[in-house]
Amino acid sequence: MQKNRRVIESADVNSRTVVVIAGPTASGKSGLALELAVENNGVVINADAMQVYKGVSIITAAPTEEDKKKAEHQLYEMFEPEHAGSVAEWLTRAVETIRDVWQRDKLPIVVGGTGFYIENLVGGISPIPETGAAAKRYVAEILAGGVTAAYHKLKEFDAAGAAMVKPTDTTRVRRALEIFIDTGVSVAEWFQKPLIKVLPEINFKIVPLLPNLSDLEEKCAKRFDLMMDRGALEEVKALVARGVGENMPVMRAIGVPELAGYLKGKYPLEEAVAAAKLHTRQYAKRQLTWFRNRLKKLPAEIIALDENFREK
Repeated sequence: MQKNRRVIESADVNSRTVVVIAGPTASGKSGLALELAVENNGVVINADAMQVYKGVSIITAAPTEEDKKKAEHQLYEMFEPEHAGSVAEWLTRAVETIRDVWQRDKLPIVVGGTGFYIENLVGGISPIPETGAAAKRYVAEILAGGVTAAYHKLKEFDAAGAAMVKPTDTTRVRRALEIFIDTGVSVAEWFQKPLIKVLPEINFKIVPLLPNLSDLEEKCAKRFDLMMDRGALEEVKALVARGVGENMPVMRAIGVPELAGYLKGKYPLEEAVAAAKLHTRQYAKRQLTWFRNRLKKLPAEIIALDENFREK
């Protein structure tokens, strides 16, 4: 509890403070957020790009119904699986939620492992306008032919923007195409413009949870086994039966494509589970690197707990 008091001592609701708990998957973020919320009249606000979707609470390790009874949770399971959520959409709701929490004299506790969400909330956003329905429909038609075809179209339209995204990253390829088609300006050029703070009146206190990699890898493997015991396969089976397109973000959540492949007869279950565990470890490693490199650059106070925030 001493660690928790250290966090809250810096987090005065009256001073417009937001506590942000950031770190890789399986690092204990949700548990700490729940403890802080229970002890300090707080509201847990989701900053995980996959936990915003309905129907995948087990495989994305979203808070349980028991957790939600202990403290208020917001921005979880907001969208249907067929919805392609964006950082802009999440950010709009996050800002509204934080202000609502303040008005109720409660402490906003943002928690998640999606670095881009946290970076935009704390550091500011590019002034890229929200794209219109016509551009979205046009890009959706292109993506129906697969992400490879869409990436080639992006290179044709906007070579500078294409150089900024991975050819296999459906979400970013879609976004870059929509931006260029709607504005006629490269996403690369938009990102050169000054950032706009979405909550200029507040103080951010970031708590990084960055355990060493070997401990994290072990936790990732154990947690995926627990997910399987709790019904992760049934969740993916429901998504496949529902016919959710493979290009939808929810179908790229760690474990979903691997288990979907098993359900479609591509490989045995043991192979699917092993692949999911491997991809979880790889993702956690990328998250560790990202947070260690980027959090200190944000305009916020870093509250490091013990050795969790390393200089390496």
